[in-house]
Amino acid sequence: MLESRLICVVDDDASVRDSLSIMLGLKGFDCRTYENSESFLGALPDRPCCVVLDLNMTGMNGLDLQEKISAAPVPMEVVFLTAFADVDVMRRAFLGQAVDFLEKPVVMPQLLNAIERAFERLKSSSAQRVHTQSLEMLTPREREVMVAIAQGMTHREAGELLGISPRTVEVHKGRVMEKLGVKTLAELVRLSIDSTK
Repeated sequence: MLESRLICVVDDDASVRDSLSIMLGLKGFDCRTYENSESFLGALPDRPCCVVLDLNMTGMNGLDLQEKISAAPVPMEVVFLTAFADVDVMRRAFLGQAVDFLEKPVVMPQLLNAIERAFERLKSSSAQRVHTQSLEMLTPREREVMVAIAQGMTHREAGELLGISPRTVEVHKGRVMEKLGVKTLAELVRLSIDSTK
């Protein structure tokens, strides 16, 4: 069975924590609640999650927690909830890569939409990390072959450029595709382009 997607609600208002926990739980999410930033930091999740974060709390506020979350070893996306918002605060939240900034009392469809966007970002960044790790497994020669092939060179042209035989280019290309988990030339070209961004 697939693991439920994790949502962490950090809010010093017990009624907000309880209602969000019940509603999100009914939607099939694994929902954990924390009464303040410090309790969240003391029990950081061990898997990617969406953090539904109150802005104004006793102790460390939401913006300061957002900064700490950005340095956490596990990817997390933040959706802010607040009863008090101004443009400067929103700007700081979005500069810190917040997914959304919602006002209380929260409208559930809006919150669910923001949460879905958060999980899309997590999925995208997870795929990017996997590709980066895969690229790091390539030898320098395999990288050269990948770049040459992705630029549209034939095995013969790549071989001439790199001073190796077309057959050796083909072997390296096969290893590159295997290591990167790609099946087609189109996927290889896209990955090569992504790796240079």
